Amino acid sequence: MPDAPYPLVEVAIEPQNEVAAAQLREALPQLAAADPSFTFDHDPECGQTVLKGASEAHLEQKVLMLERVYEIAVEIGAPQIAYRETLVRPATIKYIHKKQTGGSGQFAEVTIAFEPLPAGSGFKFDNAVAGDAIPEALVPAVERGLRAQKESGLLAGFPVIDFKATLIDGKYHEMDSNPLAFDIAARGAFRELAQLDVVVPLEPIMALEVATPEDFLGGVIGDLNSRRGTVAGTESGIDGFEIVTAEVPLVNLFGYGRALLAMTGGRGRFTMSFARYALAPLPDSDPDPRFPGAMGMRVA
Repeated sequence: MPDAPYPLVEVAIEPQNEVAAAQLREALPQLAAADPSFTFDHDPECGQTVLKGASEAHLEQKVLMLERVYEIAVEIGAPQIAYRETLVRPATIKYIHKKQTGGSGQFAEVTIAFEPLPAGSGFKFDNAVAGDAIPEALVPAVERGLRAQKESGLLAGFPVIDFKATLIDGKYHEMDSNPLAFDIAARGAFRELAQLDVVVPLEPIMALEVATPEDFLGGVIGDLNSRRGTVAGTESGIDGFEIVTAEVPLVNLFGYGRALLAMTGGRGRFTMSFARYALAPLPDSDPDPRFPGAMGMRVA
């Protein structure tokens, strides 16, 4: 089973007072140092801190430690899934950045071919410009601009993954062209992809192994199906338990531990790990109200 390539779940927390805020600034680096799969970001302008981890239970554990071990009073926001975006078809974009404000201006023209790559490939950049259409010294700025812009997404603000960008042509001006101009042009070319029907959302899919008493097997499988899950199989365990293996979208697993206990008389158990990213339904096509709520936080 592959390791999750990114933190999969985020939750916003806010300290209840200034004392708690100071304590939080000391505690979070300690928690992150002890657990590489846990990270956090802080926005000083709005005062919001976002915790990032591998699952809902993982972040619940960190919040519990903040409250009980560090004795910090915090307010907890709704969890959010780490969706991703990717390309499904090639597209070639020509973009011109031109700015003239008196004196030296800015000019850069780039033509970039974008194409999807297999899952797990990440981002790749290639320079295929012939001759001296763009000086070699300006090419790194194009890659830099693309790498930065892809993190802002094209559909709903989620990073774009698994694609290749090839710089195939362009133009420059001896006086007005510089790395900043080509950085801006590359970002603009990337944003143009949002106007084309080439981008789709991806959601994390989790591999589940559920242990349930045999009497509750049918209910457990039915519940997994209702969560858009795919059951791979079942096998007999020990002491009258059945083991169910399945893949389920992470967005539909919030609160699953409590639900499993309720439907199995408190005896069910499960383990969960990241499986892959897969095509996600768009909010207006998904009958499950939990998906548009989660994605809508970014769309809005």
